[in-house]
Amino acid sequence: MRGVEFRGLTRIEGPVVITERSRNVGFNEVAAVYDRNGGRRLGRVVDMSGDWTAIQLFGSNTGLSADESRVEFLGAPMELRVGEGLLGRIFNGLGEPVDGYGEILSSKRMDVNGLPINPYARTYPRDFIQTGISAIDGMNTLIRGQKLPIFSGNGLPHNRLAAQIVRQARIITSGAGASPEPFVIVFCAMGVKYDVARFFLSGFERSGVLANVVVFLSLADAPSLERLVAPKCALTAAEYLAYEKNMHVLVVMTDMTNYCEALREVSSIRGEVPSRKGYPGYLYSDLASLYERAGKIAGSTGSITQIPILTMPNDDISHPIPDLSGYITEGQIVLDRELSQKGIYPPVAGLPSLSRLMKDGIGPGMTREDHKDVSSQLFAAYSKVKQVRNLASIIGEEELSEGDKRYLKFGERFEQDFLTQDETENRSIDRTLDLGWQVLKTLPRDDLLRINQEYIIKYMDGKEPA
Repeated sequence: MRGVEFRGLTRIEGPVVITERSRNVGFNEVAAVYDRNGGRRLGRVVDMSGDWTAIQLFGSNTGLSADESRVEFLGAPMELRVGEGLLGRIFNGLGEPVDGYGEILSSKRMDVNGLPINPYARTYPRDFIQTGISAIDGMNTLIRGQKLPIFSGNGLPHNRLAAQIVRQARIITSGAGASPEPFVIVFCAMGVKYDVARFFLSGFERSGVLANVVVFLSLADAPSLERLVAPKCALTAAEYLAYEKNMHVLVVMTDMTNYCEALREVSSIRGEVPSRKGYPGYLYSDLASLYERAGKIAGSTGSITQIPILTMPNDDISHPIPDLSGYITEGQIVLDRELSQKGIYPPVAGLPSLSRLMKDGIGPGMTREDHKDVSSQLFAAYSKVKQVRNLASIIGEEELSEGDKRYLKFGERFEQDFLTQDETENRSIDRTLDLGWQVLKTLPRDDLLRINQEYIIKYMDGKEPA
């Protein structure tokens, strides 16, 4: 720490203060701002020029006076204390313990801003993660080291789905019969209500996984700018556990929409030219700086798998937040309001959901030989169901051909038997694929064009192919 203070501020604009001091100051450096009574609040350098420096406060500006305030630049970026005692602890969005047990016993600190992973050092994700949820395991498979967001909307059960994934997710590295490997969890909440945070914490306690969870909570009543730091602290903790302690880490971040709103707020205060819907032009690169901190690195047996949750404003998947997230991440799980209103849980939309890494984590030796064919056929048949339902809404169901009526029946069975499951039900990949075969029996065999005939004989007829 430099320990040198500078008196006076040029301007105070909401949570951003401007000082004329700019020599020997670095971007993202931590600064302490003192009011006239000696009250101390931290901030970070977010902008600078040759004549001034802008500091974003992590709290309120109440009590600050432009003439009587003092600024101290601490000469280092914001850091998180990491160590063996991370697991089982609860922190606020700034990485400060809030569970009453004090600081963890460690002298090691890590820069929360992280470093980009060298693409050459990355290992391609291939290990299948069994979530126990048929809509994901069967059709949108999650792979270790992948970033697969959940696109949801207000009132949809994204929190229940994320909690179920946290409870049930296991890594299977050599086929469905192999011994599963558990995850440690890093959970980050940004701008959520207390009842949402309590839902997750209670779920961790009931399922007995709390000792393997690191929690970062920036609740709705916390300073909004704390939301910009919370995911960086969470990912720093995840990097320590994954790449230094060789653990498999599952990072759940909710709600990315609140993070982006805080980013828009800061951008507006700084007077930056807005882009789409008022968000800053660098929204894409800022989100990428978070999402790209997932993956596997050569030389480490650990990994970081990300499940960011974002609520789409007005269920609009073309909104800048889900739109840009979809470009960065390797697919998305989209929740459908119509399915939810029909009482289907989890209401995973069949057609807009996808996993771009699925093809490399399924098949013989990983899941089952028929996985790819069954998934492809279910997608194709459900797409046909959507077309038939649209036609039926125009001409009436009684005017449909017999073939179209069979697709309507398939759609009902697919939604009720394959998609629908209790949130306590943990299905194996074999059970998921067997359910897929059962609903495919609704269709004529001549329509199963995406499935190898040998698999039809083996799994639909129960016979060994000649």
